[in-house]
This record gives sequence, C-alpha cells and structure tokens, in this order.
Amino acid sequence: MTSVQNIGAFLALPIAPVVSDMLGRRKGIFVGGVVMLGGVVLQCQSINITQFILARGMIGFGLCISINAAPLLITELAYPTQRGPITAIYNTNWYVGSIVAAWTTFGTFRMDGSSWSWRIPSLLQALPSFLQVTLIWFCPESPRWLIAKGKDMEAKQVLGKYHGNGNIGHPLVDYEYNEIREAISTEKEVGQISWMALFSTPGNRRRMRIIVALAFFSQWSGNGLVSYYINLILEGVGVTETATKTLINGCLQIFNLVMAFTSALFVDRIGRRKLFLVSNAGMLLVFVGWTVTSAVFQETGSKAAGSATIAMI
Repeated sequence: MTSVQNIGAFLALPIAPVVSDMLGRRKGIFVGGVVMLGGVVLQCQSINITQFILARGMIGFGLCISINAAPLLITELAYPTQRGPITAIYNTNWYVGSIVAAWTTFGTFRMDGSSWSWRIPSLLQALPSFLQVTLIWFCPESPRWLIAKGKDMEAKQVLGKYHGNGNIGHPLVDYEYNEIREAISTEKEVGQISWMALFSTPGNRRRMRIIVALAFFSQWSGNGLVSYYINLILEGVGVTETATKTLINGCLQIFNLVMAFTSALFVDRIGRRKLFLVSNAGMLLVFVGWTVTSAVFQETGSKAAGSATIAMI
C-alpha cells in the first residue's frame, strides 16, 4: 500500500514527457490533476483493500504527469534572476501538503469506529488537484513551448508581460526570445536522438552517472523512511499512543517546511552543490546518532535514548 503510489508514478514515466511536449505544460498539469481526482474518488468510496490500493496507484499515475509539467512551467516562466529560488520553493511546498495531511489525521484518528477517520484525509487529497484543474488556465503557457509550436507572438507577449514590464520590445525579452529560438533550432538540426545518445560519449556517460546517483541518493537519504514508516519507527522507541505519534508527525512536518523553505532562499547565495553536500553530511551524522540511540533503547529500554531518537528524527 505504501509503495503502490510510486509504482503508479513509475508507470506514467514514459507518458508524462509526451503529454507535456504535445499538449503543453498547462494541459499536462490539467491532465494529471484530472487523473488524480479520479483516483481520489475511487479511494474515498473504497469497499475493500484492493480498490484502495488501485486508487493509490491511480493517484501516483496522475501525480507523475503533473510533477513532470509543473516544474517545467515554473522554470520557463520565472524571471532569470529568480529562477533558482522559485524552483527550490516549488519543491519545498511538498511539506505544505504534508502538514495538512499530518494535522488532519491528528484530528480524524479520534473518530473511532467510523470509516470517515480515513475517508476525510483521502477526500482532502482532492483539494490541490481541484485547484490545479480550475486555476491553471489563469496561468500563462510556457514561452518555450509556444515558440516550439510556432506561436512566437504569444510567447513574446508572455515574456513582455512578465519579464519586460509589459514591453515586448524590452532588451531582456528580445534576448530570451532569441535564446529560446536558437536552442530549439539547434535541437531540430540535431534531429531525432535515441536514448543511446545518453551513453554514446564519455561526457554523456559521466552526466548520466551523476544524474542516476543524485536520484538514487536523494531517495535513499532517509526521507522515505521518515515519510512512510514513521509509525513503525516511533513504535520502535516506545511511542505507541496514536495521539502522541500523530502529534510528533505534525510538528515534524512544520519543522521540515521551515528548514526546506529557508534553504531554498540560499540556493543562489551558497550554491546547489554546497547545500547538497552539507545536507547529506548532516543527515549522515544524524543517522549515525539515530542508529546508536535506537540500539540503546532496544537493548536497555532507556527513555532517554528513545527521546534522543525522536530528537534525531
């Protein structure tokens, strides 16, 4: 049940880029939102565990399509000097939803004997997708996608409005427009490129190693452990009351949001690489301490060791 949403997202991987490139970034977000709404409806009226699991997979499928299109739209619309922080802040908003989910379950777990204790959190998943499918049409389309589809004037109007204070003849607008056109023209000259091109040269192979390593280590950094299995982790250090576990989870998500948002503001000042290395070094030290305190609790039952583990989390 925990992993099926990721399986759904994995199944959508070949489709998501095609949707974004063929239909546009806005329509890609819309399609993903509609699929997720369908998954929420299926989940909310689940009558057995199989239906619930299928619904989670459907939500993951739609999520992959949306999160493929959304960051593209943000980076392609953002003002050049604000692109780094804005893109980073986009990623931190995961914790906004996590806070809502954590504190909703903190309240609904008290509804003993009622199916609404899980249906309400399930239903609440529809809110972000509903906002996406209704409000996305008030956002401009990506100027890069517009130029790629031959809609140059529309692209210049978008760039002029958001990057040139309404002036489509602004030097920055002209620079960005020509830069995008040149990049698209170069891509067309190169022609159709196969997936093997990613491994055809030493430089490309090195880039692929870095990309795969970053993706792998990002998922194995412990975030999944805390996100999906915090219930078991807390029980492992003596926290068995549901009220206490949901309270800890709610407070943790607020802390995560503050730290992530603060870090996002420094991506240009400190640099992506330094932030990444400092973050990973810090997590390494914390996980060492976490492992030690958890082992001490298991061996001795020390409340101090259990409390220290919670602090590490």
